[in-house]
Amino acid sequence: MLINLDYQSRLPIYEQIVLNIERYVALGILKENEQIPSVRALASSIGINPNTVKKAYDELETKGIIVTISTKGTFITKDIKKVIDNKINNEIEDIKEKIANLEKLGISKKEILKRLESSK
Repeated sequence: MLINLDYQSRLPIYEQIVLNIERYVALGILKENEQIPSVRALASSIGINPNTVKKAYDELETKGIIVTISTKGTFITKDIKKVIDNKINNEIEDIKEKIANLEKLGISKKEILKRLESSK
């Protein structure tokens, strides 16, 4: 599993790991019930402290993306479609909130969309 880290980013390393794994799950690169590297194995392969990987795995487990089974390993959860749908719905809610904030500033949805399209 290839984890891309940007050491120049303001985003903490553990969050970058979380985002990488979430992206791989969403893209179908990591599938339901698939085993992922142990904390130590991943830390060793990308050259970081195991505690950083452990923090990322803890967050992924809290989000329901992975599950750790004692003596067996760490796996992508069985209910990954539900987890992905929840993440998408949360992101959409965040976008709606941002749109509402922009509308309070007097910008119409039409203008917001126009500006989004022109920023490509």
